[in-house]
Amino acid sequence: MTDWLPETPRNPAFPTAAYVTLAGADWLASSSPHPGSVHTLWAERPTAPSVLPCGAVFDVINAPALFGRRMVDRLWSAGPGSGPVAVHRGRLLLFAAPGTAQRLPALLAWEEWAAAVPPLLCHGGGDAVTVPPLHPRPRTPGTAAGDDPAGTAASRWLVAPDVRDPWLPGPDVLLWACVGAARGTLEADREGARAHPESAAQPLDAAVT
Repeated sequence: MTDWLPETPRNPAFPTAAYVTLAGADWLASSSPHPGSVHTLWAERPTAPSVLPCGAVFDVINAPALFGRRMVDRLWSAGPGSGPVAVHRGRLLLFAAPGTAQRLPALLAWEEWAAAVPPLLCHGGGDAVTVPPLHPRPRTPGTAAGDDPAGTAASRWLVAPDVRDPWLPGPDVLLWACVGAARGTLEADREGARAHPESAAQPLDAAVT
């Protein structure tokens, strides 16, 4: 069982940066064989998502939004923090050290909590991912926070790249986060069942009526 946390640098607080800095943009672009073309695309379409290759500069662990957020919360509350984190189409993208996409599934296979971890998409060499725009599109004046007809909130940075060489978690750290998130989910479900023992024991036909 993975209860230990590999020794890695701790970060003092959960960041809220939603904007990619120039240094962060350089880092993202360096994943492409043609970084100049990537910068040109961003200059022409600054509010559009873009596709970047994985494997050389970073891998990406793609998790369901709720479980991924629990992983990130654990990384920041009790662990070393995270690398860049993005949301795209209802999934959480955790940027990880190259090689993580290959090693994490193998490590999870040995964990007793693996069955409680939802399917993760691990993007490494030969894969590509869609990343959010460098800067979120401004909301139209007069629209509510939940009113997003263009779907721009579905693609955004939770932890935006802000340095040229960001620290990225490896497979050991993300394994620890996965196990912690899975255990937390099961414990929350058990607490919910204890809080409503009568409804849980109610026969199906009685519940229907």
